[in-house]
Amino acid sequence: MKLDELIEHLDYKDLVNFKNVEVTGISYNSKTTKKGDIFICLTGEYTDGHEYAQNAIENGAVALLTEHTVEAGKTPQIVVSSTRHKIADIADRFYSSPSKGINLIGITGTNGKTTVTHLIQKILEENGEKCALIGTLGYKLSSNGEYRDAKHTTPQAPELQATLRMIKDVEKIDNVVMEVSSHALEQNRVGGCQFNGAVLTNLTQDHLDYHITMENYFEAKALLFRGLSEGDFAVINADDSYSQKFLDVVPEGVKKFTYGVKKNAEVMAKDINFSLNGAEFTLCLNGEKEYSVNLHMNGMFSVYNVLAAVTASIAMGIDIKTALKALENVKGVAGRFEVVAKKPLVIVDYAHTPDGLENVLKSAREITPKDGKLICLFGCGGDRDATKRPKMGAIAENLADKIVITSDNPRSEDPQQIITDIIAGLKNVNTETVTVEPDRGHAISLLKTIAGNNDVVVIAGKGHENYQILKDRTIHFDDREEARKVFEGSVI
Repeated sequence: MKLDELIEHLDYKDLVNFKNVEVTGISYNSKTTKKGDIFICLTGEYTDGHEYAQNAIENGAVALLTEHTVEAGKTPQIVVSSTRHKIADIADRFYSSPSKGINLIGITGTNGKTTVTHLIQKILEENGEKCALIGTLGYKLSSNGEYRDAKHTTPQAPELQATLRMIKDVEKIDNVVMEVSSHALEQNRVGGCQFNGAVLTNLTQDHLDYHITMENYFEAKALLFRGLSEGDFAVINADDSYSQKFLDVVPEGVKKFTYGVKKNAEVMAKDINFSLNGAEFTLCLNGEKEYSVNLHMNGMFSVYNVLAAVTASIAMGIDIKTALKALENVKGVAGRFEVVAKKPLVIVDYAHTPDGLENVLKSAREITPKDGKLICLFGCGGDRDATKRPKMGAIAENLADKIVITSDNPRSEDPQQIITDIIAGLKNVNTETVTVEPDRGHAISLLKTIAGNNDVVVIAGKGHENYQILKDRTIHFDDREEARKVFEGSVI
C-alpha cells in the first residue's frame, strides 16, 4: 500500500520528508522491523520508541509514525498527537477494515470474559455457524481447535487487524467473539473495530494500578458501548452496581438487553441449585417463558456467565433452545473452576480479584460437604494494584476454613512484601487456620497434609497459566500440574 493511501484519513499534525513509498508491513519493535515496514514510535511506561527509530530504519523501515520529529535522514515521518492511538487507525487502514465484514461481538468486564466468549462460540456453532475466538488464552478458529498464542487479552492493533483479516479471508469465518480488556480500550488497541454487539459481565475492583480510580476504570470499559451504532446490541448485567451507568452511555438506536438473578431483567435465573454435578436453574425469558437448565459448570458466577451468553444469543436472533442445548454440553473452560482431583476435591481457578475470589469461594462452599472444610490457596500479583491484597486476605479468611497464602506472579516485587500486604487484611493470624509459604510449588505440596479427603481445596489466581513470572526470569509453572502431582491418587 502506498504511504499516501495509508494516511489518507489520518489526522496528522505534520509531514516531514514525505515520499510516497510502498509500505508492506507495520512494526512497533525495531528488532522485528522488516524491509518495507512503517515503524510506529510508541511511547510506553518503560520505553520510548522514538529512541529506536534509527534501528528500525537500519532494519528496513521506509517510514515513521512519530509524536515529534526525530533524526532519521530522509525517511518520511508522519507526526501525530498520539502514536498509541493512531497505530490502530494505521492498522485498520492497512488491513482494509476487516471487522466491517464480520459479526464482531466484544465481551468486557472484570471477571467472566473468557468463559462468556467460549460459551457464545459454542452457541454459534450449535446454530450451524463458524465462529472464531480471541482472548486471554490466545485465539482459536473453532471450539474444538487449538489455541494460538496471544501476548495480551486483546492483541496490539496490527496483530489484531491481521488476525481478523486472516479469519475473514483465509478461514472464511464470519463470526468473531472477542475479550476486550480495559487496557485495550484505553490504549485504543481495538480502534477501527466495528463491533456488532457488546456484553458486560461485571465491574469490580481490578487494574487500579493502571486506572487509579473506579470511575476511570468504568470510563475505559464504557468506550466499548459508546462505540456501538444503530442496529447493534448491548447486553448488560442488571445486577451489577454499574449497570445503569452502562445503559446510560449506550447510543440511541442500539438494542439493549439485560440479564440477572436479583433485579428484574429480560433474561433471569431462579430456583438455582448447586451440586457436585453442576448448577441447575430455571431460566425466565421476559417474565413469561421458562426453561429448565442443567449445567456441567458450577457456581453462581457460571450462572451469570450462561445468562450473559444466552442473552447475547437472543440479541443475535438465535433460538433459545439451540443456545441452551449448546451450553448444557459445555464441560467448562480451562482454569475456570476446573476440578483436577476428587479426594480432596481440588479446584483450580483464575480468580485474581477480590470479587473473583469471593465468587469462587462462595461457589466452592456450596459443594463443600458438611463434614468437610473449605481450604483456599492464593497469592497476589506483583507490580499490580496493591490495594486489593488486604481485601483478598479478608475475603479468604471470611469464606474459607483454612487459607494458604503464597506467591502468584511476584514480578519485580519481594514476594514476602506481597504476602505481608495480604496478611494486613486478616483479623487473626492463627497457625491452625493460616499457613504462609512463599514458594507456590511447596505451598501446593503442603495441601497434602492440610486437606482431608472430604475437604474442598481452591487453588486461586493463575488458572490456565503455565508459567510464573519472577523478578529475574519466567519459569514453567502450572497449578493443575502441581496439584495432580500432589494428589495423584485421586486425579480426574
